[in-house]
Amino acid sequence: MDSFVFKRNELLAQKTIKGLNSRNMSGYYAASKEEALRLALDLIPEGSQVTMGGGMSVHEIGLVQALKEGKYDFIDRDEIADKRAAMLAAYDADVFLSSTNAMTDDGVLINIDGNANRVSAIAQGPKKVIFIVGMNKVCSDEDAAMKRARNLAAPANVQRFGLNTPCAKTGTCANCKSPDTICCQFLITRFSRHEGRIHVILVNDELGF
Repeated sequence: MDSFVFKRNELLAQKTIKGLNSRNMSGYYAASKEEALRLALDLIPEGSQVTMGGGMSVHEIGLVQALKEGKYDFIDRDEIADKRAAMLAAYDADVFLSSTNAMTDDGVLINIDGNANRVSAIAQGPKKVIFIVGMNKVCSDEDAAMKRARNLAAPANVQRFGLNTPCAKTGTCANCKSPDTICCQFLITRFSRHEGRIHVILVNDELGF
């Protein structure tokens, strides 16, 4: 990464952290994936029951592997035959891990979901929610964040899952009602009523979609 872009991201992260704090959410800055991993593990006590949505960023910093190898009760829905049971377990977990499809530079999180297990767990249930967010997902305002979620994150994810939607073919949102659409539920998280529940680790790297 160019040193000027790195510095720009660092400064933007500090602004975003102030925005998160003003919304009763905790923000952190990590200069690298390795630092992000250390910060995340500091927030997860050993023995915690941990689960997650489908966030690629969580994998990219090595957090999933660290949890599997450590002293944690990690529920890996990819390794459980009963997917519904794995999803329901998230609502009573100690920690839920996710990324975000996009966020604003003053701390508003934008997420789109197909089955709603991820957005519903973000909104209510798990005692603690930890987001791993690359600085590539930070946008100037809610409109820009929503456009990013719909026109960048959603098409990339439907292609990843091999789904048959217009955006899988064109790369841009068609506001479709396809049976395969993953744009079923939209969650805007602008404030956390529960102090200490939502934690956002901003990583000075390009993570996820």
